[in-house]
Amino acid sequence: MEHTETLLAALSSPERAPLNQAQLSVKFSITEAAVKQRMGEIYMRFGNSFPQLLDQKGAGKLNLLFIKLKQKYYPKPDPVFAPYPEEFRSLIEEKIRRFCGRGFVFENFEQFITENPHGYFTIVGDAGMGKSSIVAKYVWEHQSPCYFNILVERRNRPELFLKSIRRQLIDRYQLPNSEDADLPTLLAQVAGKLTAGDRLVIAIDALDEVEQEPGGNLLHLPKNLPTNVYFLLTRRPYASDKKQLLVDVPVKELDLRESEYVNFNREDIKEYIRYAINTDTEYKDKLRNWIHNRSILDTTFVEQVTNKSENNFMYLRYVLPAIANGDYNDLSLTQLPDGLQEYYQSHWVRMGMEAKPGQLMEIVLYILLEIGTAIPCQMIAGIVKVDQCDVGKVLEDEWVEYLKKQNVGEEICYTIYHASFLDFLKGKREMDAKRRIFKQVNQRIAEYLEEGMA
Repeated sequence: MEHTETLLAALSSPERAPLNQAQLSVKFSITEAAVKQRMGEIYMRFGNSFPQLLDQKGAGKLNLLFIKLKQKYYPKPDPVFAPYPEEFRSLIEEKIRRFCGRGFVFENFEQFITENPHGYFTIVGDAGMGKSSIVAKYVWEHQSPCYFNILVERRNRPELFLKSIRRQLIDRYQLPNSEDADLPTLLAQVAGKLTAGDRLVIAIDALDEVEQEPGGNLLHLPKNLPTNVYFLLTRRPYASDKKQLLVDVPVKELDLRESEYVNFNREDIKEYIRYAINTDTEYKDKLRNWIHNRSILDTTFVEQVTNKSENNFMYLRYVLPAIANGDYNDLSLTQLPDGLQEYYQSHWVRMGMEAKPGQLMEIVLYILLEIGTAIPCQMIAGIVKVDQCDVGKVLEDEWVEYLKKQNVGEEICYTIYHASFLDFLKGKREMDAKRRIFKQVNQRIAEYLEEGMA
């Protein structure tokens, strides 16, 4: 009974921060050592349900238990507004389709907003480590206002961000006369409408892809925030002397590359692979055939593909479907490429790009790289001066898994799917001293544009 009373006193409401040991000591007129002993026994009892409690060292166990119980027993009501902007619907739904793990990230963020009245929380990681998927999952579950910076679609400038977030906040919180309001004004208006226990979390993906004039914070994010207002951010690493978020509120960075998160990342990678071979209706049967034909144990497959992935989810996104589709029928498990960049290079060679440089498959990719925005098949065919059907075959058959297809106006347009593949192609451009393919591609683009203006 005393344990129950202590826990109920500590966690009196899902809308209030937990009481600490000193406060509980006063409330029950017992020593802090007695409170500590009771709480220790409480943590042990909840250890079966929430194993992270047993792994948590030092302070923070009560906050972690608070977070876990709130997630399990206090779900948020369905929103009366659109859960996320239409412009990001397809991206969010694609990112969460095979989402696995990452619980440690969400727990760290929940702990941050529990312990701080406002602030910025940034997830840092290399390309392919799942940063965008984490944001998409959070937005999906919490219906948070959001913005995804997308370099290849030129959706990465401050004015576009402000326009989108402004519209989301106006619709969600019914803000009158705010069509021209700046971000600090909008946040202040929202903060004034928040009821007890409510928070505003704005999720922003890929700060590293933002394009703006030098000076000030990226996307002109405010230095100060109202109470109960938080930002969940992601970015790739950059040098400390180029830090572009200078603020006067609490901040925290969770770097996915840090040694303390290696095992968490590895377990999430394994969970993703197990999902692919046991649950994914699109690929599981073909993957199991590949495993069976090589007399490999499931545990061996999971372990070795995890090692090959170098804890990179984008590697799995490409390699597992490639295995299922027969691209590696001539290879053993140990011969699979190591890491994402080796996968790109391996696929490049297997497609014959090194043996026959300058072929249509290569030129189409370089046009997409150089144009830098979504363009239709017809335009690519006009630049190359070949039949549109030939270009369509390249886009839909040869490079389909690397490209994103979207409707722009009344046309289907194509861009490069992921920044990591964009980086791979840029590396090709930097090494193109002998073949001069990029010079030819840019010349063809210029000629096509000049003809269109004539």
